[in-house]
Amino acid sequence: MPAPAGHISPLPWVKLRSASASANIFKRMIDETDPKAKAGDLVAVYDKADAPYGVALYNPKSLITLRLVDRDLAHFDAEAFFSRRISRAVELRRDILKLDAATDAYRIVHDLGDGLPGLIVDRYGDFLVLEFYSLGMFKQAARIERALASLYPNAKFLHRASSHTESMEGFRLKPSGPSFTRVTENGVDFEVNLATGHKTGFFCDQRDNRSALVPFCPGRKVLDVCSYTGGFGLYAKKLGGAQEVTAVELDPEACELCKKNARLNKVDIETVCVDAFPYLRQMAANHQTYDVVVLDPYKMIASREGYTLGRQKYVDLNRLALSVIKEGGFLVTASCSGLLGWEDFLQALRTAAGSARRRVEILRKSGAGPDHPVAVDSPEGEYLKVIWCRVL
Repeated sequence: MPAPAGHISPLPWVKLRSASASANIFKRMIDETDPKAKAGDLVAVYDKADAPYGVALYNPKSLITLRLVDRDLAHFDAEAFFSRRISRAVELRRDILKLDAATDAYRIVHDLGDGLPGLIVDRYGDFLVLEFYSLGMFKQAARIERALASLYPNAKFLHRASSHTESMEGFRLKPSGPSFTRVTENGVDFEVNLATGHKTGFFCDQRDNRSALVPFCPGRKVLDVCSYTGGFGLYAKKLGGAQEVTAVELDPEACELCKKNARLNKVDIETVCVDAFPYLRQMAANHQTYDVVVLDPYKMIASREGYTLGRQKYVDLNRLALSVIKEGGFLVTASCSGLLGWEDFLQALRTAAGSARRRVEILRKSGAGPDHPVAVDSPEGEYLKVIWCRVL
Protein backbone atom coordinates (compact mmCIF):
# COMPACT_ATOMS: atom_id res chain seq x y z
CA MET A 1 0.00 0.00 0.00
CA PRO A 2 1.33 3.49 -0.80
CA ALA A 3 2.69 5.75 1.94
CA PRO A 4 0.91 9.06 2.59
CA ALA A 5 1.94 11.77 0.11
CA GLY A 6 4.94 13.68 1.44
CA HIS A 7 6.00 11.00 3.95
CA ILE A 8 9.77 11.37 4.42
CA SER A 9 10.09 10.52 8.09
CA PRO A 10 12.26 7.48 8.94
CA LEU A 11 9.42 6.32 11.20
CA PRO A 12 6.83 3.84 9.88
CA TRP A 13 3.53 5.53 9.06
CA VAL A 14 -0.12 5.19 10.05
CA LYS A 15 -3.01 6.91 8.27
CA LEU A 16 -6.18 7.84 10.17
CA ARG A 17 -9.78 7.38 9.13
CA SER A 18 -10.92 9.93 11.73
CA ALA A 19 -9.30 12.23 14.27
CA SER A 20 -9.48 11.90 18.06
CA ALA A 21 -10.43 14.50 20.65
CA SER A 22 -7.64 13.22 22.91
CA ALA A 23 -4.21 11.65 22.63
CA ASN A 24 -5.74 8.17 22.61
CA ILE A 25 -6.59 6.86 19.14
CA PHE A 26 -8.59 3.65 18.88
CA LYS A 27 -8.53 0.91 16.23
CA ARG A 28 -11.73 2.05 14.56
CA MET A 29 -10.13 5.44 13.82
CA ILE A 30 -7.27 3.94 11.78
CA ASP A 31 -7.41 3.53 8.01
CA GLU A 32 -4.08 2.13 6.80
CA THR A 33 -0.82 1.08 8.44
CA ASP A 34 2.72 0.73 7.10
CA PRO A 35 3.54 -3.02 6.89
CA LYS A 36 6.90 -2.16 8.49
CA ALA A 37 5.23 -0.88 11.70
CA LYS A 38 5.77 -3.20 14.66
CA ALA A 39 4.04 -3.31 18.02
CA GLY A 40 5.65 -0.77 20.35
CA ASP A 41 7.12 1.39 17.55
CA LEU A 42 7.04 5.15 17.35
CA VAL A 43 5.12 5.94 14.16
CA ALA A 44 4.42 8.95 11.95
CA VAL A 45 0.68 9.65 11.89
CA TYR A 46 -1.23 11.33 9.03
CA ASP A 47 -4.87 12.36 8.75
CA LYS A 48 -7.23 11.18 6.00
CA ALA A 49 -6.02 13.98 3.72
CA ASP A 50 -2.38 12.86 4.16
CA ALA A 51 -1.56 15.93 6.28
CA PRO A 52 0.93 15.32 9.15
CA TYR A 53 -0.97 14.61 12.37
CA GLY A 54 1.90 13.82 14.77
CA VAL A 55 3.96 11.04 16.31
CA ALA A 56 2.46 8.20 18.31
CA LEU A 57 3.26 4.95 20.07
CA TYR A 58 1.74 2.09 18.06
CA ASN A 59 0.35 -1.21 19.31
CA PRO A 60 -2.12 -3.13 17.12
CA LYS A 61 -2.77 -5.56 20.02
CA SER A 62 -4.16 -2.80 22.22
CA LEU A 63 -7.61 -1.24 22.15
CA ILE A 64 -5.76 2.10 22.29
CA THR A 65 -3.82 1.45 19.09
CA LEU A 66 -2.10 4.85 18.94
CA ARG A 67 -1.01 7.03 21.85
CA LEU A 68 -0.14 10.44 20.44
CA VAL A 69 3.02 11.89 22.00
CA ASP A 70 3.88 14.89 19.79
CA ARG A 71 2.12 17.00 17.15
CA ASP A 72 5.36 18.14 15.54
CA LEU A 73 6.20 15.34 13.12
CA ALA A 74 8.57 17.40 10.97
CA HIS A 75 11.09 18.06 13.74
CA PHE A 76 10.63 14.95 15.88
CA ASP A 77 13.73 13.42 17.44
CA ALA A 78 13.01 10.70 20.00
CA GLU A 79 15.99 11.32 22.30
CA ALA A 80 15.40 15.08 22.37
CA PHE A 81 11.66 14.59 22.81
CA PHE A 82 11.92 12.42 25.94
CA SER A 83 14.64 14.63 27.40
CA ARG A 84 12.52 17.75 26.86
CA ARG A 85 9.25 16.31 28.20
CA ILE A 86 10.85 14.83 31.30
CA SER A 87 12.83 18.00 32.00
CA ARG A 88 9.62 20.02 31.82
CA ALA A 89 7.87 17.58 34.18
CA VAL A 90 10.70 17.74 36.72
CA GLU A 91 10.80 21.54 36.47
CA LEU A 92 7.15 21.68 37.60
CA ARG A 93 7.79 19.53 40.68
CA ARG A 94 11.19 20.93 41.69
CA ASP A 95 11.26 24.57 40.65
CA ILE A 96 7.61 25.62 40.65
CA LEU A 97 5.88 23.40 43.22
CA LYS A 98 9.14 23.07 45.22
CA LEU A 99 8.08 19.64 46.47
CA ASP A 100 11.61 18.74 47.59
CA ALA A 101 11.15 21.12 50.53
CA ALA A 102 8.23 19.06 51.85
CA THR A 103 8.88 15.50 50.73
CA ASP A 104 11.12 13.08 48.89
CA ALA A 105 8.08 11.14 47.62
CA TYR A 106 6.12 12.59 44.71
CA ARG A 107 5.02 11.95 41.14
CA ILE A 108 7.49 13.04 38.48
CA VAL A 109 5.53 11.94 35.38
CA HIS A 110 1.74 11.62 35.30
CA ASP A 111 0.82 9.95 32.03
CA LEU A 112 -1.16 12.21 29.66
CA GLY A 113 -0.98 15.08 32.13
CA ASP A 114 2.74 15.39 31.34
CA GLY A 115 2.40 14.45 27.67
CA LEU A 116 3.83 10.96 28.15
CA PRO A 117 0.86 8.60 27.68
CA GLY A 118 1.24 5.17 29.19
CA LEU A 119 3.92 6.18 31.70
CA ILE A 120 3.95 6.94 35.42
CA VAL A 121 7.14 7.83 37.30
CA ASP A 122 7.13 8.18 41.08
CA ARG A 123 10.07 9.30 43.18
CA TYR A 124 10.85 7.67 46.53
CA GLY A 125 14.14 9.16 47.68
CA ASP A 126 16.80 7.90 45.29
CA PHE A 127 14.45 5.28 43.84
CA LEU A 128 12.49 6.16 40.71
CA VAL A 129 9.69 3.71 39.99
CA LEU A 130 8.54 3.54 36.36
CA GLU A 131 5.06 2.10 35.91
CA PHE A 132 4.18 1.22 32.33
CA TYR A 133 0.68 1.19 30.87
CA SER A 134 1.75 0.72 27.25
CA LEU A 135 4.14 -1.48 25.31
CA GLY A 136 5.46 1.60 23.51
CA MET A 137 6.59 3.29 26.71
CA PHE A 138 8.05 0.03 27.99
CA LYS A 139 10.21 -0.16 24.85
CA GLN A 140 11.38 3.43 25.49
CA ALA A 141 12.56 2.60 29.03
CA ALA A 142 16.26 3.14 28.28
CA ARG A 143 15.64 6.63 26.82
CA ILE A 144 13.37 7.54 29.73
CA GLU A 145 15.98 6.44 32.26
CA ARG A 146 18.73 8.41 30.53
CA ALA A 147 16.61 11.56 30.70
CA LEU A 148 15.77 10.99 34.37
CA ALA A 149 19.36 10.13 35.32
CA SER A 150 20.55 13.46 33.95
CA LEU A 151 18.27 15.18 36.48
CA TYR A 152 18.54 12.65 39.34
CA PRO A 153 22.18 11.45 39.15
CA ASN A 154 21.80 9.06 42.11
CA ALA A 155 18.64 7.44 40.75
CA LYS A 156 18.02 3.72 41.10
CA PHE A 157 15.28 2.46 38.78
CA LEU A 158 12.50 -0.07 39.28
CA HIS A 159 9.87 -1.12 36.75
CA ARG A 160 6.20 -1.86 37.51
CA ALA A 161 3.20 -2.94 35.45
CA SER A 162 -0.05 -4.64 36.37
CA SER A 163 -0.72 -8.15 35.09
CA HIS A 164 -3.73 -6.70 33.24
CA THR A 165 -1.52 -4.19 31.41
CA GLU A 166 1.05 -6.85 30.57
CA SER A 167 -1.68 -9.07 29.13
CA MET A 168 -3.44 -6.32 27.17
CA GLU A 169 -0.27 -4.65 25.85
CA GLY A 170 1.82 -7.75 25.21
CA PHE A 171 4.95 -7.46 27.36
CA ARG A 172 6.25 -9.04 30.54
CA LEU A 173 8.43 -7.59 33.28
CA LYS A 174 10.92 -9.73 35.13
CA PRO A 175 9.56 -10.57 38.60
CA SER A 176 11.27 -8.82 41.48
CA GLY A 177 11.24 -9.48 45.19
CA PRO A 178 10.28 -6.98 47.91
CA SER A 179 12.26 -3.75 47.83
CA PHE A 180 11.80 -1.28 50.67
CA THR A 181 12.83 2.29 51.23
CA ARG A 182 11.93 5.05 53.68
CA VAL A 183 10.53 8.45 52.73
CA THR A 184 9.43 11.55 54.61
CA GLU A 185 6.34 13.60 53.80
CA ASN A 186 5.74 16.83 55.74
CA GLY A 187 7.69 15.39 58.65
CA VAL A 188 5.88 12.04 58.68
CA ASP A 189 7.99 8.95 57.91
CA PHE A 190 6.78 6.05 55.79
CA GLU A 191 8.28 2.70 54.83
CA VAL A 192 7.41 1.93 51.20
CA ASN A 193 7.35 -1.45 49.46
CA LEU A 194 8.45 -0.43 45.97
CA ALA A 195 8.18 -3.81 44.27
CA THR A 196 4.88 -5.29 45.42
CA GLY A 197 2.99 -2.49 47.21
CA HIS A 198 -0.19 -1.07 45.66
CA LYS A 199 0.32 1.30 42.72
CA THR A 200 4.05 2.09 42.91
CA GLY A 201 4.16 1.46 46.66
CA PHE A 202 2.52 4.57 48.11
CA PHE A 203 -0.32 7.00 47.40
CA CYS A 204 1.45 10.28 46.64
CA ASP A 205 -1.80 11.64 45.18
CA GLN A 206 -3.31 12.06 48.68
CA ARG A 207 -0.44 14.13 50.11
CA ASP A 208 -2.30 17.47 50.13
CA ASN A 209 -5.46 15.82 51.46
CA ARG A 210 -3.51 14.23 54.30
CA SER A 211 -2.26 17.69 55.24
CA ALA A 212 -5.76 19.15 54.97
CA LEU A 213 -7.04 16.57 57.47
CA VAL A 214 -4.77 17.83 60.26
CA PRO A 215 -6.93 20.77 61.51
CA PHE A 216 -9.91 18.44 61.99
CA CYS A 217 -8.06 16.13 64.38
CA PRO A 218 -6.90 17.80 67.66
CA GLY A 219 -8.27 15.89 70.62
CA ARG A 220 -10.63 13.88 68.42
CA LYS A 221 -11.27 10.19 67.82
CA VAL A 222 -10.33 9.32 64.22
CA LEU A 223 -11.15 6.24 62.13
CA ASP A 224 -9.02 5.72 59.00
CA VAL A 225 -10.86 3.19 56.80
CA CYS A 226 -8.94 1.43 54.00
CA SER A 227 -5.86 2.96 55.58
CA TYR A 228 -3.28 1.08 53.49
CA THR A 229 0.03 1.83 55.28
CA GLY A 230 -1.48 4.47 57.56
CA GLY A 231 -1.24 7.74 55.64
CA PHE A 232 -4.25 9.63 56.98
CA GLY A 233 -4.07 8.01 60.40
CA LEU A 234 -0.42 8.93 60.93
CA TYR A 235 -1.06 12.54 59.95
CA ALA A 236 -4.05 12.63 62.30
CA LYS A 237 -1.99 11.39 65.24
CA LYS A 238 1.47 12.88 64.66
CA LEU A 239 0.59 16.26 63.13
CA GLY A 240 -3.07 16.59 64.12
CA GLY A 241 -2.85 15.61 67.76
CA ALA A 242 -5.78 13.19 67.56
CA GLN A 243 -6.74 11.66 70.87
CA GLU A 244 -7.19 8.22 69.34
CA VAL A 245 -6.67 6.74 65.85
CA THR A 246 -7.88 3.41 64.50
CA ALA A 247 -6.64 2.23 61.10
CA VAL A 248 -8.71 -0.42 59.28
CA GLU A 249 -7.09 -2.31 56.38
CA LEU A 250 -7.76 -5.71 54.79
CA ASP A 251 -4.28 -6.33 53.29
CA PRO A 252 -2.11 -8.06 55.96
CA GLU A 253 1.17 -6.79 54.46
CA ALA A 254 -0.13 -3.22 54.45
CA CYS A 255 -1.27 -3.64 58.06
CA GLU A 256 2.22 -4.69 59.10
CA LEU A 257 3.70 -1.66 57.34
CA CYS A 258 1.11 0.55 59.05
CA LYS A 259 2.25 -0.77 62.44
CA LYS A 260 5.89 -0.26 61.45
CA ASN A 261 5.16 3.28 60.30
CA ALA A 262 3.49 4.05 63.63
CA ARG A 263 6.63 2.87 65.42
CA LEU A 264 8.83 4.93 63.06
CA ASN A 265 6.85 8.04 63.99
CA LYS A 266 6.66 7.14 67.70
CA VAL A 267 2.86 7.31 67.78
CA ASP A 268 0.20 4.92 69.00
CA ILE A 269 -2.32 3.77 66.36
CA GLU A 270 -4.65 0.79 66.67
CA THR A 271 -4.39 -1.25 63.47
CA VAL A 272 -7.23 -3.64 62.63
CA CYS A 273 -6.75 -6.12 59.77
CA VAL A 274 -10.30 -6.69 58.56
CA ASP A 275 -12.71 -5.93 55.71
CA ALA A 276 -14.15 -2.42 56.10
CA PHE A 277 -17.78 -3.36 55.48
CA PRO A 278 -18.32 -5.88 58.31
CA TYR A 279 -16.12 -3.79 60.61
CA LEU A 280 -18.31 -0.72 60.18
CA ARG A 281 -21.46 -2.81 60.63
CA GLN A 282 -20.05 -4.20 63.88
CA MET A 283 -19.10 -0.74 65.16
CA ALA A 284 -22.61 0.53 64.42
CA ALA A 285 -24.13 -2.47 66.20
CA ASN A 286 -21.89 -1.74 69.20
CA HIS A 287 -22.90 1.97 69.15
CA GLN A 288 -19.24 2.89 68.63
CA THR A 289 -18.83 6.42 67.23
CA TYR A 290 -16.02 8.63 65.94
CA ASP A 291 -15.41 12.34 65.52
CA VAL A 292 -13.69 11.96 62.15
CA VAL A 293 -13.96 9.14 59.61
CA VAL A 294 -11.76 8.92 56.50
CA LEU A 295 -12.84 6.62 53.65
CA ASP A 296 -10.13 6.01 51.06
CA PRO A 297 -11.12 2.70 49.45
CA TYR A 298 -9.46 0.84 46.62
CA LYS A 299 -10.81 1.39 43.10
CA MET A 300 -14.27 -0.14 43.37
CA ILE A 301 -15.15 0.42 39.70
CA ALA A 302 -12.48 -1.13 37.50
CA SER A 303 -14.52 -1.47 34.29
CA ARG A 304 -17.72 -0.23 32.69
CA GLU A 305 -19.22 -3.68 33.21
CA GLY A 306 -18.61 -3.35 36.94
CA TYR A 307 -20.01 0.18 37.23
CA THR A 308 -23.41 -0.59 38.77
CA LEU A 309 -22.05 -2.92 41.45
CA GLY A 310 -19.11 -0.65 42.20
CA ARG A 311 -21.28 2.44 42.56
CA GLN A 312 -23.50 0.57 45.02
CA LYS A 313 -20.39 -0.30 47.05
CA TYR A 314 -19.62 3.44 47.34
CA VAL A 315 -23.18 4.04 48.54
CA ASP A 316 -22.99 1.21 51.08
CA LEU A 317 -19.56 2.16 52.42
CA ASN A 318 -20.55 5.80 52.91
CA ARG A 319 -23.86 4.83 54.52
CA LEU A 320 -22.03 2.61 57.01
CA ALA A 321 -19.49 5.35 57.75
CA LEU A 322 -22.23 7.93 58.35
CA SER A 323 -23.80 5.58 60.90
CA VAL A 324 -20.71 5.73 63.16
CA ILE A 325 -19.99 9.48 63.06
CA LYS A 326 -20.90 11.59 66.07
CA GLU A 327 -23.27 14.51 65.57
CA GLY A 328 -21.14 17.44 64.40
CA GLY A 329 -18.38 15.07 63.31
CA PHE A 330 -16.63 14.94 59.95
CA LEU A 331 -16.47 12.58 56.99
CA VAL A 332 -13.67 12.70 54.42
CA THR A 333 -14.71 10.37 51.61
CA ALA A 334 -12.66 9.56 48.51
CA SER A 335 -13.03 7.73 45.22
CA CYS A 336 -10.12 6.80 42.96
CA SER A 337 -12.43 5.23 40.34
CA GLY A 338 -11.97 7.24 37.16
CA LEU A 339 -15.26 5.89 35.80
CA LEU A 340 -17.17 7.44 38.70
CA GLY A 341 -17.55 11.12 37.79
CA TRP A 342 -17.98 13.94 40.28
CA GLU A 343 -21.76 14.13 39.90
CA ASP A 344 -22.15 10.37 40.28
CA PHE A 345 -19.95 10.38 43.38
CA LEU A 346 -21.97 13.23 44.88
CA GLN A 347 -25.18 11.38 44.09
CA ALA A 348 -23.84 8.24 45.78
CA LEU A 349 -23.13 10.34 48.89
CA ARG A 350 -26.64 11.86 48.76
CA THR A 351 -28.16 8.38 48.57
CA ALA A 352 -26.01 7.20 51.47
CA ALA A 353 -26.97 10.22 53.59
CA GLY A 354 -30.66 9.66 52.94
CA SER A 355 -30.41 5.99 53.80
CA ALA A 356 -28.47 6.75 57.00
CA ARG A 357 -30.95 9.53 57.87
CA ARG A 358 -28.10 12.00 58.44
CA ARG A 359 -27.85 15.62 57.35
CA VAL A 360 -24.57 16.11 55.55
CA GLU A 361 -22.97 19.47 54.77
CA ILE A 362 -20.29 19.54 52.07
CA LEU A 363 -17.44 21.80 53.14
CA ARG A 364 -15.16 21.40 50.12
CA LYS A 365 -14.14 19.13 47.29
CA SER A 366 -10.58 18.27 46.33
CA GLY A 367 -8.53 15.87 44.25
CA ALA A 368 -4.95 14.79 43.66
CA GLY A 369 -2.02 17.13 44.26
CA PRO A 370 -0.63 19.33 41.49
CA ASP A 371 2.10 16.79 40.75
CA HIS A 372 -0.79 14.84 39.13
CA PRO A 373 -1.73 17.32 36.35
CA VAL A 374 -4.72 16.61 34.10
CA ALA A 375 -4.57 17.19 30.34
CA VAL A 376 -7.44 19.41 29.23
CA ASP A 377 -8.30 16.98 26.42
CA SER A 378 -8.21 13.95 28.75
CA PRO A 379 -10.52 14.79 31.68
CA GLU A 380 -10.53 11.13 32.73
CA GLY A 381 -7.13 11.90 34.28
CA GLU A 382 -9.02 13.57 37.13
CA TYR A 383 -9.57 10.19 38.73
CA LEU A 384 -9.25 11.11 42.44
CA LYS A 385 -12.24 12.82 44.04
CA VAL A 386 -12.46 13.76 47.73
CA ILE A 387 -15.51 15.24 49.49
CA TRP A 388 -15.16 16.90 52.91
CA CYS A 389 -18.32 16.87 55.01
CA ARG A 390 -19.76 17.81 58.39
CA VAL A 391 -22.31 15.27 59.61
CA LEU A 392 -25.34 16.30 61.67
